[in-house]
Amino acid sequence: MKKHIAALVLTALVLSPVCFAQSYSWYFKPTKDFSQPQCIPEASFVDKYNTIYLGHPEKKKVYLTFDAGYENGNVEKILNILKKQEVPAAFFVLPQIVKEHTDLIERMHEEGHLVCNHTKTHRNMSKVTDFETFKAELCGAEEVFREATGREMDKFYRPPEGSFSEQNLEFADKLGYTTVFWSLAYADWDDAKQMSPDKALELVLSRTHNGSVILLHPTSKTNAEMLEQYITKLKELGYEFCSLNDFDGK
Repeated sequence: MKKHIAALVLTALVLSPVCFAQSYSWYFKPTKDFSQPQCIPEASFVDKYNTIYLGHPEKKKVYLTFDAGYENGNVEKILNILKKQEVPAAFFVLPQIVKEHTDLIERMHEEGHLVCNHTKTHRNMSKVTDFETFKAELCGAEEVFREATGREMDKFYRPPEGSFSEQNLEFADKLGYTTVFWSLAYADWDDAKQMSPDKALELVLSRTHNGSVILLHPTSKTNAEMLEQYITKLKELGYEFCSLNDFDGK
């Protein structure tokens, strides 16, 4: 009888709204032997939803993604490299860059990149527990994009700073979005604390694996200086750069 009661209590806890809205911060455990990393094992529920974070383990395909909130001269440099190398990417953009540099956003679309949703205000989405507030963040970003470009955003969403809850994933599914995390990244976001290009290149190469979903920030001076070498090296190693539209999961 006690065991039965304990099982009922455990089930209630698992299914409770509190657990469903629990906050998580996305992370992965990098490797250095081209093997795939382990991604946030305590949140295995992500596979129940429309999510992307790790591609097929036996296929040498990688996916370049960028989180872009503003332009400091390096976003344009990144686009020049992608065009020269004929590599597709996904840009998760904020309203600031959409409104202030619409020409770059148009260029992303025209050159075959995906332009995706990074929310309207870059808030901690794991703290959002009601659907209407969540919807306002994504639809608000869509509206800014639509007004600036006359286009619709591609239906991929990245939570700011990788903060999320299981409830968030359900909300995104309901809005027709695929939530995109990553399996390869490094500390590149602080303009005042940029790693040397050589060190950064060595680091990202050491973390590359089959099915890499690569997160970079296009405002990074380091990325603008090392990206072409990184792309060239991966091509030499037989990797194919693919669009999230053609994502090949595990």
